[in-house]
Parts: sequence; structure tokens; C-alpha cells
Amino acid sequence: MGPGQVLAAQLTRHGEAEKLHMQQLPVKTMIGTDNAVGKTTDSAAASTALSTGVKTTNGALGLDPEGRPLRTILQALRDEGMAVGLVTTTPITHATPAGFASHVKSRSMEPRIAEQLISSGTHVMMGGGLENFLPKTKEGSKRSDERNLLDEARARGYQVALTPQEFASLKDGRILALLQMGGLSTNPPEPSLAEMTERAIRALDATGKGFFLMVEGGQIDWECHANRLEGAIDQTLKFDDAVGKAMEFARRDGKTLVIVTADHETGGLTITPRGGKEFDAKWSTGSHTSAKVPLWAYGPGAEALAKAADNVDIPQTLARLYGVKIGHTTGLARLSPAVAAAGGE
Repeated sequence: MGPGQVLAAQLTRHGEAEKLHMQQLPVKTMIGTDNAVGKTTDSAAASTALSTGVKTTNGALGLDPEGRPLRTILQALRDEGMAVGLVTTTPITHATPAGFASHVKSRSMEPRIAEQLISSGTHVMMGGGLENFLPKTKEGSKRSDERNLLDEARARGYQVALTPQEFASLKDGRILALLQMGGLSTNPPEPSLAEMTERAIRALDATGKGFFLMVEGGQIDWECHANRLEGAIDQTLKFDDAVGKAMEFARRDGKTLVIVTADHETGGLTITPRGGKEFDAKWSTGSHTSAKVPLWAYGPGAEALAKAADNVDIPQTLARLYGVKIGHTTGLARLSPAVAAAGGE
């Protein structure tokens, strides 16, 4: 999601007269996204940068370029006692959510990522990706073993929701909602990204311990790879609706920092307004680009992000604000004995 996707969504919904929810956040800057070797990033390297404050190579999750594990901001805040969550329209094992709670050399290792997510101590996980949690004998499974991670999740205290009806009946507490085998349909009767965001906030806030939540509108990228303008706009607006729910809570709560950004731009989309809701659109590629992406922030600590120039500045700033250590640390398991005892990170 680069400036072109945001502008196209704004013009489609409001024209030039009104802004999207994300555009109304008071702190705004633009940040770089290149990977550890100065090349165009993929979502894995970008997620690792956004979660750990350390650049890595494409494909790697939660590891530095030498393969050493990195502590993420989600893990650091979890270890401080905060509730933590991940919400996405992609599989929950996809690169962006995985980068906040797993450590693997390749983003393609989704069955392994699923195992790590279950044992990560993440309180709320919502998205698709059921195929990576089912034993291999179940139709559609992508696992090579007979582990049933749904049963393992239930044993760890998770409520498991696999249908919109089960999602609607969830109670506060630990939640694992896997609503499709792969990515979500992002259409009814599925809960929308905004509805999942609202439900995740409610469950996390109910713990009374403060919380960290990463929400991804992951299919903006998918539509941009295919240069589908209408789809990219639709997914950006659905993401903005989720931002709206976050902002409703943050304004009411008064103690919550909201950050909106992107892992990278896809498609090289440029938009030329023609007045009102009219505009011209042009794609330059079907791949990721190195274009800078927007960063918006609201709430306590937001001003600390005003001078951010790169994606790693975001988690590094959060770590300073919260007084925690991320990135290179000695022994992730020693930092989280409860998680280590439950099966490691």
C-alpha cells in the first residue's frame, strides 16, 4: 500500500473533499522499506524489519541475515505481561503476521510457522490458513505429518472458530479463528477485517493488561500484483474501515497508540486526480517496488514517530517507549520461560 493506493481509495470513496480514516491521523511521514542488502523487500523481510527493528534478507522471518533469531516487539511486550494479537485477511501463517511471532529461514515453511504460532503465547489470532493446522490425512491439508494443531490449540486454552457462526459466538479469552483454508474471501458472511479488528480489540482489552495488536489488510498486495485497480481500492477501503475501528477505540480509551503503515508498495501505482472522484491510474509493474510508503500515527507517543525515515524506526521507537529490548538478544527461550516450557518459540 503506497501513496497511489491510498489516493485511489480516497478519491473513490470521498473525492478530494474528505480524507480516509488513516489520512486523518495527525502524525505523517514517509518511510523506506528496502531489505538488508538495499534491494526491494518482500513481505517477510519487511515484516521482520517492522517487528524486530533489524533488516534481513528476503524470505527470512524473525532471523537476521546470518540466521540468528531476533526478538520481536510482540514477543517483548508479551513477556512484559501485555496481551498480544495478530489479525489478517491472508493466512495467519503468511509472511506479515508470521514475522511478529515466528523464526524460520523461509516464509514458505507455513506448517512450521503454524506450530510456532500455537506455542507463541499470542492471545488472539484471526485470519485464514486452516490448511496448515490440519493433519495430513484431512482434505486440503498442507502438513506432512498427523499433528492436529487445532486440538493442540484447544489444549492450550484457545477457542477455535472455523465458521462465521462460530466466530460470532466467541467469548473473550484466547482466540484462534481460521475462517478459510487459504486467504479469506473478504466478503460476507465472513466477518470483515473491521469486524475482526473490533472483536480482537475487545478480547485483548478485556485482559486489563494493555495490549499489542497487528492488523494486516494483506490482500491489497495480492490485487496490486495482478494490477487489478478495483480490487486494490476495495481492499484498501476494507483496511481503512479497520483503521476506523482502531481509532474509535483509541479516541475513547485515550491511552492507545495507533500506527498505520505498509510493508512495501506493489505495482508502481500512480494516480492523477482529474477533479471530484475522477482520476487516471497507471501501473508500472506487477512486482514490489522500493517506493517509500506512508506512516501515520495517533495517540501517546505518536510524535516520537514523526521523524521516522525507515521501517526499522517503528519498532525501535516502540521499544524505547515501552522500555523493552528487541532484535538481537541472547536466548529467546530464557526471556520467555513459560513459552519455552510449552514448546519453544
